[in-house]
Order: sequence, then structure tokens, then C-alpha cells
Amino acid sequence: FCPHAKSDTPAMLTRLARRAHPAPFSLRSPARLVGAPRRFSEEKEFGGRCPAGVTPDGNFNTMALHAGQQPDPMTGSRVTPITMNTGFVFKDVEDASAKFSLQAFGPIYSRIGNPTCDALEAKVAQLEGGMAALTVSSGHAAQFLAFSNLMSPGDNFVSTNKLYGGTVTQFTHTFKKLGWEARLCGHDSFADMEAAIDENTKAIYCESIANPGGIITDIEKISEIAHKNGLPLIVDNTTASPYLIRPFEHGADIVVHSATKFLGGHGNALGGLIVEKGTFDWAAHGDKFPHLGTSCEAYHGLNFAEVFGKDGPVAEMFGTKGQTGMAFAIAARALGLRDIGACISPFNAFLINMGIETLPLRMDKHCENALAVATYLESHPKVESVTYAGLPSSKEHELAKKYCPKGAGSLFAFEVKGGYDVSMMLGT
Repeated sequence: FCPHAKSDTPAMLTRLARRAHPAPFSLRSPARLVGAPRRFSEEKEFGGRCPAGVTPDGNFNTMALHAGQQPDPMTGSRVTPITMNTGFVFKDVEDASAKFSLQAFGPIYSRIGNPTCDALEAKVAQLEGGMAALTVSSGHAAQFLAFSNLMSPGDNFVSTNKLYGGTVTQFTHTFKKLGWEARLCGHDSFADMEAAIDENTKAIYCESIANPGGIITDIEKISEIAHKNGLPLIVDNTTASPYLIRPFEHGADIVVHSATKFLGGHGNALGGLIVEKGTFDWAAHGDKFPHLGTSCEAYHGLNFAEVFGKDGPVAEMFGTKGQTGMAFAIAARALGLRDIGACISPFNAFLINMGIETLPLRMDKHCENALAVATYLESHPKVESVTYAGLPSSKEHELAKKYCPKGAGSLFAFEVKGGYDVSMMLGT
């Protein structure tokens, strides 16, 4: 499927695609986990798979349990095993050559792909409604790798200013050292966002529910600005999770997560994710996004957008040509993750995957508890104000009903009467 493919490669990949589709792409062998013993015959496969035709909108709880996972072909174990392995072996020299040159999918080295991580990637991609996903070591790593796909020294991106504090620091200090400029605007200052865009702007960024104020971002309006200017919209969906908001349904192109927070849910594993919707036409904007849309010397002239984009041969192989591709996710893996090395541990991926099984239950309770506490504080005589979109009195309550009808998340802010000194007493 690429200019350097051997004659037998397309047939091999077609067989792989037939077994994998329609699940979103991840670097795994779909029918059996790499290294697992082969069955002695091709009798019926074990059950326990995610039912065909499920959708996040109608079957989220079922998908949280089963999406992205395949029962062990020998034992029938439903739970994805922890593949604590560094380098993977190959069938022969041709197999190794094809995988290293991106002519075939399969694990090579756990820095860029591992079966346990693949299962988490496939699950989150399906829950978000995306085409492909990539696991990384943390949410900050997800942001860094996502922007490394797009940015060169002298480039800029536009972002809302309602952001997690660590993100503000990463954007305005670390990114600045690389020559990447973050242009921050108010989360509802749409005219300012459009005015901040110039010929060197590569993306617009926002959080779906902003940390720490619990502010709801109008994703659709921002996506209109981004697409009008030929830019992708990147949305951090950490606080909402795909249970409350699925940004792709509102115009986002890339979603990032700190899986450490709500996806994992138990405070026991760091991790991050990049998810690609797959509809952005990187090939049509090759000059603007040279890492994706021009020849890559590291892979002997391969053009990621042409090969892995929505109109390329890989999309055709997966039956999604003209609809969705995976150029962004593949480049983030084959370039950013390979060279920067911010990979997730398979053990952490296992824990996060297991945590997602209870995501719907936890998010319902988070929202219920947050609303109860915010309602109590709003009527408290010593509280000046409460910022929570779940409250009917909030100016963003209508946005909350539109984007997250199941609940406005668990983050809110409040101000006590008496100012700083009183608030410090409250904190102790």
C-alpha cells in the first residue's frame, strides 16, 4: 500500500484488514495476540467479543467493557494480558523489513507499539468515535506529540485560555523554547480567535470542560473557525471523558486525554492518549503540514497523508476511503513516539483499560456529587459565588445541556466571602 511495498504486501494487509474492520486501527494482530499459541484447528472462535454494530451513543457501557479487546485464542481469557516485553521477534527478514518500513502493521518494539497498549488504543478510539488512537506516557506527552506532528520553529497555534495550569506552563514556556507560539484567547472570544490566526497558525486548541473552573467550551463554534481557516481543532477531553462529551461529534479533529484522571479513575497509573477522527484532509494542506503532507526522509520518501490519509490506499484497505484515515495517528507513532520516546508502560495501559470498565458508573456519580455540593455552596451565606455549569443559574447551563446532558462533570470553583485570608483558612 505504499510506494516501497513488496508485491505480496497488499494481499497480506487486505487479509489483516478484513479481520480487523470495523474496529478502529491499532498496531495489533486482530485475531490473536502476538506470541499467543495458535489453535490446532479453526473451529468456532471464543465469544466475549464486543457485539457488532454497537455505538458509543447507544451502547457505551457495553463498549467500556468489551471494545478493543479480543479473547485469548487458546484459553478464552477475556482480559487482555500484560505483555511485558521490549522487542518482538519476526517471522523472517521480509517480515521485519515490512514492519520497519511501515509496509505492514505489527509490533516491533514497545516504545512504538505493544499488544496491551493496542487494546487500550482501540477501546478509546471506539468510545470517542475515532478512527485510530495512540497511547503515550501522560497527558502532557499526548499534547507534546500532537503538536510535534504539526509545528515547526516559527509556527503558532491558537488556544483558549481556560486551561489546566500545567498546560499553560507547557504552552507558554516549554513550547516557546522550541519556537512554537501559543496565542491564548478567551474561551468565548471567537472574534479574537479568528483575528489571532495567520499564515503560520497550525491548529486551534481547547478543553471540552475546562480545568479547574468546569467551564463548558462551545466546540462547534470553535471548530467552524478552525475549518474555515483550514486548521484542525484539537480538544482535550480529559475532564469530560467520552462518556459525557465526544468532541468528534461537534467538529473536533484530534482528541487528547490525560488517561491518568477519569479514564483510569483510580490514581494508580499515568498515561495519555491521542485520538484521530480521521476526516481532516492533510493531503490537501500538504504545504501547511509538511510533517504529514510531504515526503518523509526517515521512511524513504513516504508521504503519510497520501498513504494513510482518508483518500489513500490504507483507508481503502480498511473500507473507509473517502471518509476516514489515520495519517495523524500513524505519524505521531512512527515519528514522534519513535524519536521522543514518551511511551506508556504496558502495565499502566492494563490498569487504565480496566479502569475504563467502570467509567460510566463513576462519571454518573461524579456529576451527581458535584451538583449536590455546588447547589449547597450556592445557597451558603459565606460563599460569594459558585462556578459550575450544572447549576441552572450558570451562564453556561445551556451549553452544558447541549454538550453534556448526562452531567457537567465534577470540576467547579467557588469564591468565599472575605477574600484571600478567609479562603486560606478554609484550605486548612
